[in-house]
Amino acid sequence: AAAARVDALRAEGLDVHPFVADLGEAAATVALARDVVSAAGRVDALVNAAGGFAMSGPVGESDPALLAQQLAINLSTAYATTRAFLPALRASSGAVVFIASSSALPGARVKNASAYAIAKTGVLTLMRAVAQEERANGVRSNAVAPGAIRTRDNVAAMPPNSRFVELAAVVDAILLLCSPAAAARVNGEVIELTP
Repeated sequence: AAAARVDALRAEGLDVHPFVADLGEAAATVALARDVVSAAGRVDALVNAAGGFAMSGPVGESDPALLAQQLAINLSTAYATTRAFLPALRASSGAVVFIASSSALPGARVKNASAYAIAKTGVLTLMRAVAQEERANGVRSNAVAPGAIRTRDNVAAMPPNSRFVELAAVVDAILLLCSPAAAARVNGEVIELTP
């Protein structure tokens, strides 16, 4: 699937370099950052989009292994990748964008989805830490917190009357946060996207 996507993007005239790495492994993310900088010359933005969703059921009946899995794929990947790319982002005064979730925001409905909400709340804490720690280094850090995004899998898994955030809206928010328009004044912020 990745190779097909690369071919499609190159057919559109884009300069694309595919990389494969286990984002949960610190050594793998360090190697990935080195390879990306070697191929591209610099890194202006990092978008932490790796992750996944799973219902955990009521806390009292939930499986602790599911919490560990949600933390691993949503939070640990963002932590390891951000840590690995920070030297390159400092060099370019770049931007980090985290994909959080509306479930991590105050007042969210998290019934039966506590493991996912806990992981995404951790992502927001990581975003704020990077914003505060790296501001003096010229790196800004923000997050996009969408509700359910319209994807093939989400549409198939959810009831027919569900409302979705369009993928284009998520992309627009990410592009804004990575752009020079946000460089001077947007740091440590969350853009909530609702359907």
